[in-house]
Amino acid sequence: MIPRNLLIELLVEELPPKSLHKLSSHFAESLLNSLKSQNLAMPDAVVTAYATPRRLAAHITHVLVQAPDQAVTTKLMPVSVGLDQEGRATPALVKKLSSLGVEAFVVSQLTRAMEGKSETLFLERVVPGIVLADGLQQAINDAIAQLPIPKVMTYQLADGWESVNFVRPAHGLIALHDAEVVPVSVLGLIASNVTQGHRFEASIHPIVIREADSYSQQLETEGAVIASFTERRTRISNQLSAAAAKENLQLIQDEALLDEVTALVEHPNVLIGKFPSEFLEVPQECLILTMKANQKYFPLLDSDGKLANTFLIVANICPADTHFVVDGNERVVRSRLADAKFFFDQDRKNTLASRIPGLDKVVYHHQLGTQGLRIEYVRIIACDIGQMLGGNILAEQAEQAARLAKTDLLTDMVGEFPELQGIMGRYYAQHEGLSDAIAYAIEDHYKPRFSGDSLPRNLVGVCVALADKLETLINLFAIGQLPTGDKDPFALRRHALGVIRILIEKDLPLEMNRLLERVIEILQDERIAEQWAQRTVAETPTTYAEEKAHQKNVRHEISAEVSGQLSDFIYDRLAVSLREQGYSAQEVDAVLALHPQHLNDIPKRLAAIRAFAALPEAASLAAANKRVSNILKKVSAAISSQVDVELLQAPAEQALYQALIELKDKVDKAFHEKDYTVALQILAALKAPVDAFFDHVMVNTDDDMLRNNRLALLKKLQLVMNRVADISRLAS
Repeated sequence: MIPRNLLIELLVEELPPKSLHKLSSHFAESLLNSLKSQNLAMPDAVVTAYATPRRLAAHITHVLVQAPDQAVTTKLMPVSVGLDQEGRATPALVKKLSSLGVEAFVVSQLTRAMEGKSETLFLERVVPGIVLADGLQQAINDAIAQLPIPKVMTYQLADGWESVNFVRPAHGLIALHDAEVVPVSVLGLIASNVTQGHRFEASIHPIVIREADSYSQQLETEGAVIASFTERRTRISNQLSAAAAKENLQLIQDEALLDEVTALVEHPNVLIGKFPSEFLEVPQECLILTMKANQKYFPLLDSDGKLANTFLIVANICPADTHFVVDGNERVVRSRLADAKFFFDQDRKNTLASRIPGLDKVVYHHQLGTQGLRIEYVRIIACDIGQMLGGNILAEQAEQAARLAKTDLLTDMVGEFPELQGIMGRYYAQHEGLSDAIAYAIEDHYKPRFSGDSLPRNLVGVCVALADKLETLINLFAIGQLPTGDKDPFALRRHALGVIRILIEKDLPLEMNRLLERVIEILQDERIAEQWAQRTVAETPTTYAEEKAHQKNVRHEISAEVSGQLSDFIYDRLAVSLREQGYSAQEVDAVLALHPQHLNDIPKRLAAIRAFAALPEAASLAAANKRVSNILKKVSAAISSQVDVELLQAPAEQALYQALIELKDKVDKAFHEKDYTVALQILAALKAPVDAFFDHVMVNTDDDMLRNNRLALLKKLQLVMNRVADISRLAS
C-alpha cells in the first residue's frame, strides 16, 4: 500500500482568538499521534497545522489506507488452568479465547513457554490492520475530546433534536486522503471535500478541495484565506513594519497582540489611521492601552519614543478604496480616546491625598480588612526600611509615598484600566507637584511585576516595594493562604522573587530574618490599628466602638512559625531562581545551606564556590568536610569548638590544629572584607593536614577527654571551612 497525504478541516464559527494557536497545535498533534499509534501514519509522517478564525485543520503526510497486519502474541493463562489432564480446553480457556474473538479449535495451535516457575499458554495470531475510516474516526473523536477548551458551547444540530458540545458551533468537515473523501463524521457533520472561503473576499462559493495537497493554495487563490497561522502572522508583521517605516515611525513590539490579531483575520490588510493630536496630552500609556486592548490597533512612536497620533489597523478585507474602512476606525478610536481624556481630566480634579479615606471602603481581603487599614501598616514598614537604608529623610519620603501608593485605585482611569495602577498614580503625583522621588515610588512599588521586569528606580520606591510585598507575604502566610502546586492566586511566589531581586540587585545590606521579624512586630502593633480606627471614625459616621470591633475582627495573631515558614519559602524560591540563572544544584545547595542573611552577598559567594571547585584540592577538602559533618551529626551532646592544646597527642592532630590557627585569621579577614573567593582559596592549604589527620588519628577513641577534644578540633575545622558555604555539599 502506497501512503498518501491526509487533510482534515473543521469549519466553525469564530473561535476565541487568544486560544486559537493553542487549539490548532493540540488538534493537529493529537491527530498525528493517534494515527501513528494505530500504524496508519508512517513513522516519518509530518503534520502541518492550519488555523484561521473559522477553521482548525491539519495536513498529515504518509498516511496509509489500511494499517499493516500485525503478528500479536497474547498471554492467556498457566497450562494447569487452561488445559485439563487430557489436554482439552477448560471452560476458563474457552471463555478467554471467546473474549478475543477466537474459536476453541485453535487450542492445538497455542504455544507454551515458561514464565517464572509455571508453564504458560500463549496465542500467536496475525491481526488485520485497521482501515483508515475507522482509525481516523477514532483519531478525530479523541482530538476533539482532548482539546484544551476551558468552556464549551452546547448547541442544537440541524434536526432540532440532538445537541452537541464544542468550543463554537461547527458547520463543515473535510476528510481527504489524497483526493478521496474518508467516510467519517463528528459533531453531527459528515465528511466531504467542500469548505467556505472568506466571508466577503472569496471568488468561489463554496470551495471544492481537489486533493489534500491543494488545500492551502486553493483557500488562498479561490477563498482569499491564508490558512497557515504562521504565514499569516509573518505577513501581518511585515506589513506593519513597512507601514511604520513609510510614516518614519517605530512600531511598538507586542507579540501577544500580534498573535491575537492573527487569530482575528483571514486575509490581513494593514491600513494607516490618525487621531487628533490634542489627545496626546493624555499620558501615552493610557492611549496605548486603549488602542491595544479595546481596538487591537498598533500604536506608533516617534524617534524620541513618544506616542505619535498615527496608528495601524489590521483589516480583514482589501477593498479598492480603503477610505471608508480607515474613516470608520478613526471615528471609533476618537471616541475611545475621548473617554480616556475625560477620565484623565476628571481624576486631576481631586488630589491623591483626598482619596486616602476612600481606601477604607475598599476591601483588601475579608480576613485582613480594607486597603485603608493595610496602608497604615505598609507606610510604617516603608518608613522603618527607609530608616535602615538612609535615615530620616528617606524614611519620611518612603512614608509619604506609601500613604499615596494605592490611592489611584479609586481613580476613573484605573477603574477602567486596572493595568495602569501605579502608572496613573505617578502622573497624578507629578501633576500635583510632588517630587519625582515620590511620584516614581508610587509607580514602582508594584515592581517587579513579572519575570524580567525592571526594579524600582530609586530608594524611595525600593522601600515601598519591599514594604508592600513583605506585608502581603506575611499576612497571607499568617491566614494560611499559601501557594499549592501550580495554584498561587495571590502571586506570593512573584512577591517573594520581587523581594529577592530587590535585595540582591539593589545590593541592600538588610538581614532577611531581622527584616521579617521587624515587619511582624509592626503588623502585631495594636496601636497602629487603634490610631487608624480613631481616624476612620473622625471621617465616617460609624462609632468608634463599631470601627474598633470591625478592625479587631479582621486582624489576627501571627504565629511564631510564620517567620520561619516564610523564610524557608523565600530561600526555596531563591534556590529555584539561582538554578534558572545557570548555577548548579551543588553550588546553590552549598551556599544556601548556611541560610546567609544578607542576600546581596549570595552572588559573590556563588562566584567564590565556583572558583573553589576548580581548585585541585577542592574534591578532597569537600569529601573531608562531608566526613567531618557525618562524624559530628552522630554526636548527640553539644560540641564545643574550644580545643585543649595539652590534649593534642598525635602529630597529625597537632599539625591540623597549627594549620587552623595559622589560617583562621586570614580566612576571617577575607570573609569580613567579603572577599569570599580568597577566603575559600586559603583553605587549599588544609588539604595535607586534613588528609594526614584522617589517615593517622582515631577520633572515636575510648578515652572520653581525647575523643571530645578531637571532636572539638573537627568542629573548629568545620567552622573555619564553612564560613562562605557548606563545601561538604560539593562532595559527590
